[in-house]
Amino acid sequence: MFSQERKWSLQDCVTHALNNNITVKRTENQLLIDEQDVVAAKGRFLPSLSASASHGISLGQTELFTGSFVNRTSHSTSFGVGSSATVFNGLRIKNSYELSKLNLETTNIELSKIKDDISLNVVDAYLRVLFNKENLEIAQVQYEFSLKQLDQVKGLVDAGVQPRANIYDAEATLSRDSQNVTVAENNYNLALLSLSQLLQVPFEGFNVETIAVDTPSEALLYKTVTPVLNHALGNRQEITLAERNIEKASLNTEISKSGYYPSVSLSYGFGTSAFYSNLTDNEPEFLSQLNDNKGHRFSLSLNIPVFSKFQNKTAVAKAKIQEKNRQLDLEQAKLTVESNIQRAFTDAQAAFKTFEAAKKSLVSQELAFNNSKERYNIGSMTAYELEQARVALINAQSSLINAKYDFVFKTKVLDFYMGKTLTPR
Repeated sequence: MFSQERKWSLQDCVTHALNNNITVKRTENQLLIDEQDVVAAKGRFLPSLSASASHGISLGQTELFTGSFVNRTSHSTSFGVGSSATVFNGLRIKNSYELSKLNLETTNIELSKIKDDISLNVVDAYLRVLFNKENLEIAQVQYEFSLKQLDQVKGLVDAGVQPRANIYDAEATLSRDSQNVTVAENNYNLALLSLSQLLQVPFEGFNVETIAVDTPSEALLYKTVTPVLNHALGNRQEITLAERNIEKASLNTEISKSGYYPSVSLSYGFGTSAFYSNLTDNEPEFLSQLNDNKGHRFSLSLNIPVFSKFQNKTAVAKAKIQEKNRQLDLEQAKLTVESNIQRAFTDAQAAFKTFEAAKKSLVSQELAFNNSKERYNIGSMTAYELEQARVALINAQSSLINAKYDFVFKTKVLDFYMGKTLTPR
């Protein structure tokens, strides 16, 4: 019902996609997990604290003296509180805490990248809907023209100016235009379907607002690719993510090295107990026993790794290899971004030239078609020749629409790498 009550604007589409995309939701859930990991890593700096209480009952025969057995029921109760803390473990706790914060930061970067990619995909799908809608309008205009042309030909045939065969040609042209309308409608509906599926909303009743995509100009082009490259290499999430992964790999190496260092831990315990049975009546009271039996325990332990069966050595070696891999990932990310931007810049330049050529072609075809209509009306051109001129005009109109939207989207890709809004101009 929501989709049927209104037309979706581009902002509606982008906002809905970002709020409902499954990948976005999963990444947001991962953010929550990473936040808890940060809390847990921070907690490792604190000492642990535990308390215990136990009560036991013993029933059965007990030998008090040689050959002398009695039935005894005894009770034992104990209480204790203990605390332990890691004093030093090769900075593993500190580095693990830093790593958890980096994991949270990288997930945030990944979420931003996912949202940017989704926004670009939505803009692309939205522009395809507008492109196919314009094509449909052209097909409908051509159908209306063919319908009028058929009426005109019938009038000329009835007046004896043209042969009846021209009616058959006009009817065939009308049939082809009707088929073109059907194809254009199908392409438009498919574009709407793709957008609705991208937004994960029902297709039935789904429609979008028409944005007036002005005739693009050379002002949309970037004169040089350098500012785009400089901005992207310094701000794109792919680059930042690769840099953070290098930091994470370095921390993992330090964590692996901590296995070579000794660890020191400190613990403290306090406990008390009470014992009584049915064999004596002069045992101290329960609370008195707890008071008399209380005691403290302190311990300081030192663990020195001597031989870990090469586990520490191989862990450090593998961590260093991962550092080199992350460096390679950064270089690859920079090359990929640079390659994509260079390609997008070249594509935008070519798209603008194609658009300019399409504009000139359309002007020429419009003049040629108008001239053909005049010649046809005075009988100096056949219906077949007029149809050829009309088809050339239709192709020129379609080429211009395609070139226009292709150029607009190519400039949006460059804007995307510049961090600008993706709203069509």
